[in-house]
Amino acid sequence: MTYQLLIDRFASPQGPMQRRLHEALRAAIRAGVLAPGTRLQASRVLARELGVARNTVLYAYEQLATEGLIAPDRRGSRVSELLRPPAKETRPPGASGSLGPLARPLSRRAEAVLAAGPVLETTLAFAPGVPALDEFPTQRWRRLLERCWRGLGPAQLNYADAAGEAGLRQAIAEHLRASRGVQCEPQQVFVTDGTQASLDLCARAFADAGETAWLESPGYAGAETALRGAQLKLIGIAVDEQGMAPRAQDWRRQRPRLIYTTPSHQYPTGAVMSLERRLALLAHAREAGSLIIEDDYDSEFRHDGPPLPAMQGLQADAPVLYLGTFSKTLFPGLRIGFMVVPEGLCEALARLLARSQPRGRMADQLALAEFLRSGQFGLHLRRMRRLYRQRRDALVAALERELGDLASVHGGSAGMHLALRFADSAGLDDVAISARALRAGIVAPALSELAMGPRAQAWRGLLLGYAQVPVAQMAPLVARLAKVLRAGP
Repeated sequence: MTYQLLIDRFASPQGPMQRRLHEALRAAIRAGVLAPGTRLQASRVLARELGVARNTVLYAYEQLATEGLIAPDRRGSRVSELLRPPAKETRPPGASGSLGPLARPLSRRAEAVLAAGPVLETTLAFAPGVPALDEFPTQRWRRLLERCWRGLGPAQLNYADAAGEAGLRQAIAEHLRASRGVQCEPQQVFVTDGTQASLDLCARAFADAGETAWLESPGYAGAETALRGAQLKLIGIAVDEQGMAPRAQDWRRQRPRLIYTTPSHQYPTGAVMSLERRLALLAHAREAGSLIIEDDYDSEFRHDGPPLPAMQGLQADAPVLYLGTFSKTLFPGLRIGFMVVPEGLCEALARLLARSQPRGRMADQLALAEFLRSGQFGLHLRRMRRLYRQRRDALVAALERELGDLASVHGGSAGMHLALRFADSAGLDDVAISARALRAGIVAPALSELAMGPRAQAWRGLLLGYAQVPVAQMAPLVARLAKVLRAGP
């Protein structure tokens, strides 16, 4: 902190320095600029900084102590902990502030983002999308990071390639070809800050404001947020047991520029899109000039049978923007995802990113590349598949035992969540139940609130993530949830 600035701001321009210093510090403390607990500069150091005698500083400090504004201790003086800065004036929502009546708080694009579905970030049971963070090999990852940092030279501390570190793009391409059946070369892989960043990029780079985008309904609120933010016209396409189910009239009347889908494990219902429907979607999209955004967010965790191949790999040069993330397979704080784009779009996208994409985090990307190449990623995935299968089994058994007469389980064959769909005859309000469950310490988003677009198709039920919940806690938590459901309105 520069004390001369405090003097210039809070003290009168004339008069002895000792009085001006005391006046400035007193005003700064009362205004909250010097917060309670702030340690003041040592008197010798401050005198030297201001070019005054030490007695001048001591006089100001003694006056402040007498007034109770500072409290001396063995290490110097602190602003009194008894003081609190003045409370800020509160305004009702939408009231104009100091910017004046013509200032608009947010742009219309930003307001469209806020109109999308709610985002709840927590690790409580049964919050969806949360991996078993306590099972991540933290020590092994730390050693990898340290080794990568030691190997960085001055050139690698500069801005990195906007498309991502070359070694990581190569490792991702090799992994996707082997494990997901994706047809791609390293130059088609673009590293992003996660799925949400990929979705924002897709909406910004491949569609114009006012064009139509299809979303699954019910569907992922993050996709709705990205597409709304790009000012696209959103159409909710119903989901059934075989996934997204567009009708012939949808293609005729609401031809989309972008189609967002989660075919391997639909969010939130868990439906798996049939091969027939995947091929039909690819054919119609190619004919209509549409791009499919295939979000393969948790497809690595297949519990019943072998992993399903990605839709992107079903045809050569498919009109698919394939999205993946390491937030679910490793940990969300890593903030690394990726896109695989058709070969014909690579050059244009690379040029766009070179002008607009943040570029850096070289050590993280190098460490992840080594984690993939060394086989440690595959080992971690196998461990997590076993663990999540056990937790899925425990949750399904508890749900069937406690709530089998009121609801049915959907989508438990893969991923990290399942859907608990209420029977129509039960007459349950999933929004009210979700709110009561949260008060009971359980996160269970209402499926009906995930309906998308003007032609939304509502499921009534709850979304339950189980990856972070130990087997031993599953039965007691479900019993608590059952009490909430059976408690009535």
